Amino acid sequence: MAANANLHKAKNAKNDEFYTQLTDVSKELMHYKQHFKDKIVLCNCDDPTWSAFWKYFHLNFSALGLKKLISTHYDKTEPTYKMIYEGGDDNNIEAGVKTPLEGNGDFRNQECLDLLDEADIVVTNPPFSLFREFLHLLVEHNCDYIIIGNTNALVYSEVFELLQNDSIRTGYTNFNVGMYFRVPDYYKYSKIIDGEHYARVSTSCWYTSLPVKKHQENLILWKQYTPTEYPKYDNYDAINVNNFNDIPCDYDGLMGVPVTFLDKFNPEQFELIGLSSKNHSEKIPRFHDNNYYNGYTRGKVVTRVESNMPLLAIPDFGGTKCVKDGCPDLYQIYWRIFIRKKKGGN
Repeated sequence: MAANANLHKAKNAKNDEFYTQLTDVSKELMHYKQHFKDKIVLCNCDDPTWSAFWKYFHLNFSALGLKKLISTHYDKTEPTYKMIYEGGDDNNIEAGVKTPLEGNGDFRNQECLDLLDEADIVVTNPPFSLFREFLHLLVEHNCDYIIIGNTNALVYSEVFELLQNDSIRTGYTNFNVGMYFRVPDYYKYSKIIDGEHYARVSTSCWYTSLPVKKHQENLILWKQYTPTEYPKYDNYDAINVNNFNDIPCDYDGLMGVPVTFLDKFNPEQFELIGLSSKNHSEKIPRFHDNNYYNGYTRGKVVTRVESNMPLLAIPDFGGTKCVKDGCPDLYQIYWRIFIRKKKGGN
């Protein structure tokens, strides 16, 4: 919790000094070897002198069959440089051509955007506070990517729409586990490794536009539907499923599942209908008749419940109690992804 609090403070302060470990880079990128052959890789948020991404690709340049490796260094106030390596001495990570940039290396600068058009795959840890903007540019420039982001980004409208289009997916490692990032000495840290300070961010995972094996495999469904175990929400025409492993095999209607489902989502098995947010909730069938009114069950309507989160009239599913005068007790459930099984997708 403390590490996550530090992350939020950093985000608010636009302070994004969370640096990825080489071990985490290696564990994820080992799964994409076939996608790097004859490709230009751009690390556009990385100082080549210490970046784990630069080091990984430089040391494995020949083994991966890369065509070119490009990295741009960022400085908050001063002009900086880009580094290009096209082979020759993979073990010397200082080998490469260093060229000054006109600007400070910000990925939004035009000279850095031009590199997006040259690159085949972007691989980096973008600034935590600029994830939306960074991803938007990758999509706009039609560039493949393997990047680190916050798991909370799964419920950003922009990211969810990419998920619906099967244009983005979570990577192989660290979902719901998090990663340790190297941080400056003035940050609160969780542990010290070789004299360096590291903080754990539990809400961090990999995102990619490339194929990922687990998203091509069907979840094994075995549980039977019962109204008791899978109650309907008071404000959505969907049943509640508390764990993606408990999705019933014999229910074809709308289901609300936790966000963790997206790490297992196979677009051949399920359809993503929407999520419980202001921008998407209107796409989900909601109750608006004499028996149901946006959260109130059977009775006189006194005040409307203004909540996009799913509401249940029973307390046994981990929700937060909502009490309104003259209305029954309701329990607000955390974020839900609304899904439906595809025909033949059991």
